[in-house]
Amino acid sequence: MTTKGRKPTSFDIAYRAGVSQSTVSRALRDSPLVNLETRQKVQAIAKELNYKVDKNARNLRSQQTNTIALLLCEDHGTGDSLINPFFLSMVASIVRASANRGYDVLISFQQYSDDWSAEYEDANRADGIIFLGYGDYTAYVQKLNHLDEEGAHYITWGPVLPGQPGVSIGCDNYNGAREAVKHLLAIGHKRIAFIGDTSDRSPEFKRRFEGYVQALNDAGIEFDPELQLDAETSEDSGYKAGLKLLADKTDFDAIFGASDLIAIGAMKALEEVGLLIPADKAVMGFDDIPVSAYTYPPLSTVRQNTGKAGELLVENLLALIAGESVESFLMPAELTIRGSCGTK
Repeated sequence: MTTKGRKPTSFDIAYRAGVSQSTVSRALRDSPLVNLETRQKVQAIAKELNYKVDKNARNLRSQQTNTIALLLCEDHGTGDSLINPFFLSMVASIVRASANRGYDVLISFQQYSDDWSAEYEDANRADGIIFLGYGDYTAYVQKLNHLDEEGAHYITWGPVLPGQPGVSIGCDNYNGAREAVKHLLAIGHKRIAFIGDTSDRSPEFKRRFEGYVQALNDAGIEFDPELQLDAETSEDSGYKAGLKLLADKTDFDAIFGASDLIAIGAMKALEEVGLLIPADKAVMGFDDIPVSAYTYPPLSTVRQNTGKAGELLVENLLALIAGESVESFLMPAELTIRGSCGTK
């Protein structure tokens, strides 16, 4: 069969590959229902023929948009942009993972008042939703309950809590923080301040705080409430908390910021009064945002694998869309030691 002078079709690929047209469609979607050898054979023939999927026709047949809505939720703690840079580092991996599976991504910045489901899934603009960020979790979870009632397909990056609605993928904040504080203790620090919100509004920060307390307990050190200061996710909030620690003349030898932004702000407060990092005070963050490697000194932190996270968010959302059973889970975090706290 020749396609000379006309646009190739999926039937041409099926003829060349010796399979059915439905198998070709599945193989081009990289469906696991087709074995790997057949998928590779079909995809190679499609590439040879310069075949392009007609998305409009495919969507009419499947009643799907083949689009994912990626919603970045506002966060009042992050300054004028209202978007945590940690989430921005995850966007590229989500877009790449979606494209590899034949999906487009509709990216939107959402405010607390927005009706997420009505604007996206109910309007047939997207087959499912990925949420990054949540602001006040107590208000956010109410909206997730509403999405559950409507049968929406969605997945969130965030805390994994008992009884929470929907499916969530997140970081093992507790053990990540525990390992970070264990390192600070191992290099001789005993009075370690924790800067970050520990309320139910910020469950991820709360788990990091719990990991911090557990590491102290493991070392036989009782937690001192004077060493915990509330802060939102911003450099300014960390800076103000650092200044307060200094103004109150609190006895401390290290700071563990619940996020890199908080830690970077605290570093500025220390530097302004002439303290040397890490000689006078050590500093540890959490997230490993790109700028953390370029502070002076470079910030030690707990790394969350944003590349793998984006891949898993897309993979599991598409499984939900396909009607498969998906469960929430936590990804491990990795300690990254740099100049702000030094090594043992």
